[in-house]
Amino acid sequence: MNAKDFFVYVFTGDGKGKTTAALGQALRARGRGWKVLIIQFIKKIPSGEVEPLKKLGIDIFPMGLGFVGVSKDKSSFKKHQKAAQQAFAFAKEKVGGGGYNLLILDEVVVAISLGLLKEGEVRQFLRKRPKGLNVILTGRNASESLIEGADLVTEMREIKHPHKAGYKARPGLEY
Repeated sequence: MNAKDFFVYVFTGDGKGKTTAALGQALRARGRGWKVLIIQFIKKIPSGEVEPLKKLGIDIFPMGLGFVGVSKDKSSFKKHQKAAQQAFAFAKEKVGGGGYNLLILDEVVVAISLGLLKEGEVRQFLRKRPKGLNVILTGRNASESLIEGADLVTEMREIKHPHKAGYKARPGLEY
């Protein structure tokens, strides 16, 4: 296999489904015997996928402090930034030892767009990632340079969402 047998995917856009698409890829990869690592950058409380994925042998680590700057956010920007940087360092360390076939950096695009991580560092990692490592980046507001550097880009576009009608996020569907 050559270097282009290993890809970078970006799932972006303002619609629901970016993480869901990435998790579908994780299940498919695991079903083929791949070793999968998922690092969640923004999510604080474990979503419904965490325990089932662990039972399937997928390594998943929610490492964020929650949504940055929303009404219930009690953490400073610096704390969010430190958590994102620690999560990225952890991801690089875990895949540096080899053995992983798929790395999902969930909400890393949001971490970049909010200034929690430097895009240049993420792009450098992608260029120098271990051989055989496919990477999926998720999150709103992917930059043109992230899109240009990816092999596959899917944009989720919101057309209609229950939140607009006043419904709150529901366990099992949104988290």
